[in-house]
Formats: sequence, structure tokens, C-alpha cells
Amino acid sequence: MVILVGKVSKGTLMDQIYIPKERPLGFEIGTHVIIKPTFEEEEIKPVYCNIDKLESVKVMVMQKIFSELDFADNIIITGSFLEKGFQFNDIDVILIDGRKIDSNKIELNLGRLLGLEFHITVLDYPSLLKGLETDPLYQAMLSRYIAKKRIIMKYKNEINYKVLDLHLLKSKPLMENFDYLTGNQKYGMTRNLIAIFLFLNNRKVSNEAINNEIKKLLKEETENIKQNVINKAIFLKEYKGLYNKIFSRILDGVKNGSE
Repeated sequence: MVILVGKVSKGTLMDQIYIPKERPLGFEIGTHVIIKPTFEEEEIKPVYCNIDKLESVKVMVMQKIFSELDFADNIIITGSFLEKGFQFNDIDVILIDGRKIDSNKIELNLGRLLGLEFHITVLDYPSLLKGLETDPLYQAMLSRYIAKKRIIMKYKNEINYKVLDLHLLKSKPLMENFDYLTGNQKYGMTRNLIAIFLFLNNRKVSNEAINNEIKKLLKEETENIKQNVINKAIFLKEYKGLYNKIFSRILDGVKNGSE
């Protein structure tokens, strides 16, 4: 339940309560609402998946997000916000809901409220499972998360070579524009490449697995990539070799008529 706090004002015939014009779903004109005095909000007990600890400031942000977006069937927070420290650029939030919801409006409202950048994705439950079946980055993203309510994610990999071909293109610019990319951009493209590699080999796609394979296959530490302190010659040689192997495998799959 989303809660808006307003102040009772004295009117001529009836007292009234003012609320902002820019407000979450569920408070449209004509909507019936319950009015009650404000008390301390009930603490939300979220579901943590593969997260040992979250900084206290982030916990407060998370609680506020869940409170503001409580109209959705479920709320999932993922991405770099959950990593240690405060190096994230935005907060990735997935809303599980079957209704049509304006994600841009929510991003603006949350940004205005918390002073942070948000990336909101709205999906129904079947679409979430379909994404997990066909998209390795979905699997990586949801290998660590915090959810408002427990969610069951049972799926089986479905290799669609045409879709993977499109995903692989996201990793190509690293080879062509290496000197002009930031560390985070290089890591994002590398992460994408390794996620596809794990997916094609029917292995678990998680942040831990990706970082382990980066060190094993590309001879580089994840933090070095993020900090943009890479042995360019060795890294690019290994990267191009892996990219070409994955591309050839995907191309064979497309030529053989697989999806």
C-alpha cells in the first residue's frame, strides 16, 4: 500500500487535505482512499537472494522504494546498487505487475524523492520467466536481488541463436573503441560476453561465475577492468579469441536453422 502524507487544512464548509499533483498510481482523482493519523511505518521484511549484507543507508533507500511502489504485485531491486560501496550510477528496479504502468513517471517521482537515478523495468511474471529462459544477462541480473515478496523462478535455458547474436553485438565495441571506453563500459561489455559464454555452455550465469571466468579466460581481474587499468595487449588478444569462438558457434546455430 502506497501512503501519501498530507496536512488537514481548515475549509469553509468542510476541512480538506492537500496532496501533490505528481503522485504514484492509485491516487487518481475520484479514487476512494482511507484517511488516518500518521504513525511510524511498519518495517518491511524483504527477501534477500545471495546478499550477505547491505549498508544501512541502502537499507533505508530500499525500504522507501518498497513503500512508494507498494501498488505493484512485487518489487525486485538488482544491479550494482547491491554491491559493496557506493559506486553505482543508478538503481535497477523491476516491477512485477500485469497492468500498464508508466515507468518514466515512476523514475521521475523516485528521483525527485530520493535524489538518485533509477532504471525501472515493468514486467508481468510470464515475461520475467521468458527473459530468464532466453537472456543470459537476465540470469546474471537476478542471481542477486532483494524482493518485496518471495518469488519462484523456475526456468530452463532456451537457446535462441538469433537473440544471442543480437546480445553479442553489445560486446563488439570494446574491440573497436578500446581506448575511448571507460572502465565501467569495458566491464559491461566483458560481462555480457562472459554471460553468453556461460549460457551457451549451460552453466550457471551469476555475478560470481562471470567474474571467475573473466579472470580465468581473459587473464584479468574484474576490479582492474572497472578501474580501467588493464594489460591491453593480453586482454584484447584473449577477448578477441573468445568473441570469435562465441560468434562462430552462434553463426553455426543460425545457419543450421536453430532459433
